Amino acid sequence: MKKRWIMLCVFVLIAAMLFGCGKSGGTTPPPASGGSAPANGSAAAPGGSAPAAGSDLAYVKQQGELKIGITIYSPMNYYDENGKLIGFDTEFAQAVCKNLGITPKFIEINWDTKEAELKAKNIDCIWNGFTITDERKQSMSFSDPYIRNRQVAVIRTKDADKFKTTADMVNANIVAEQGSAGETAVQADPSLKTAPYTAVDKQTDALMEVKAGTADIAVLDYTLANSMVGPNTSYSDLMVVPNLALTAEEYGVGFRLGSDIVPEVNAQIKALTADGTLDKLAEKYDLTALLISNQ
Repeated sequence: MKKRWIMLCVFVLIAAMLFGCGKSGGTTPPPASGGSAPANGSAAAPGGSAPAAGSDLAYVKQQGELKIGITIYSPMNYYDENGKLIGFDTEFAQAVCKNLGITPKFIEINWDTKEAELKAKNIDCIWNGFTITDERKQSMSFSDPYIRNRQVAVIRTKDADKFKTTADMVNANIVAEQGSAGETAVQADPSLKTAPYTAVDKQTDALMEVKAGTADIAVLDYTLANSMVGPNTSYSDLMVVPNLALTAEEYGVGFRLGSDIVPEVNAQIKALTADGTLDKLAEKYDLTALLISNQ
């Protein structure tokens, strides 16, 4: 009798375990309110419908802020002696955001992963002396251009007679920021692309390499070189090779592909040009000659 009782208990226990496993691995219950499950197996939005891709502008307005991806790059975005973020693009972005009724939030990013940051919505735009290229247009949308820049070669002043043309640089040690327009300029020039080349993390790193003597030439944006190189700067022993523009380019603001923020920013570029705001900022940051509206 005792054995039968034990066997009965074991049987009931096994049956309970099998019943429990069957519930956890069974079919998915139908959605609430009689909706049908998505055909692709993805989770349905409330009400049973798949979430639609919304307006980028509405998303930013809802957040109440525009997350702006930058690197520290004088004179576009950099810190003053009091630790305040300033620069042409900084103040430009602040003026646009004020008119749009949102708050600018500046976020320092890794330049190598800028496209991924934008796509993931960790940032909403790249506003940092950002060169418009056909390749970049494949993965993002740009505002109208506002600055016309160029790539230049920076050398030690004592080497002024040694490096006057790119033909003089075929055996020089060249540096540029990885993934930058400067690197593209090096790769595109018939003479420079045969020279020993090293990619660095930032344009300012390229300047340090030349100053330290570990490189002969840094290829970088004229806007930065004009701000940081020459008399009364930290790089007073460096100079821009005169009359040598490697490539011409234009700066714009990069947004997610198809973003409906772009027309709003374009309207602000026109308005801030018309009321003289951009002229004042360009004069403040020594960019007057590069402002497209002045050319």
